[in-house]
Amino acid sequence: MTIRLATTEPDIRRCLPALLALRPHLTEEQALALIQLQQQEDRFQLAFVDTGDTVPAVAGYRIQHFLHSGRTLYIDDLSTLPEGRGKGYAGALLDFVIEQARQAGCQVVTLDSGHNPARYDAHRLYLKKRFNIVSHHFRLDLQ
Repeated sequence: MTIRLATTEPDIRRCLPALLALRPHLTEEQALALIQLQQQEDRFQLAFVDTGDTVPAVAGYRIQHFLHSGRTLYIDDLSTLPEGRGKGYAGALLDFVIEQARQAGCQVVTLDSGHNPARYDAHRLYLKKRFNIVSHHFRLDLQ
């Protein structure tokens, strides 16, 4: 198993099926455009498991600065194709991203995860990787 960063459009396109498993409200073209925009404007990184034939799992992240946590690596997306679940891909991606945070001098790694039964396996993984539940994330839709 190899973990790489998607920096080219062909690599990003290879990652889209795994990403869209978590973000089904987006089309492939919308996701591609948003990823490219975030890479240009927000230093967004898209890491992926490359098995040679497929991309079964992806992790999108960025480094931000907050008063409450300092230099923080925030994981926007961590997604595995249904047929790739239970094979260690998400855990390997988390380990990769955590190491990226260490190398970048981050104080913490954070992520948000939905509250529903479909996310319970992900929650178990986060707790196994020593993440703590530290807040509720509130949202106000403006449109």
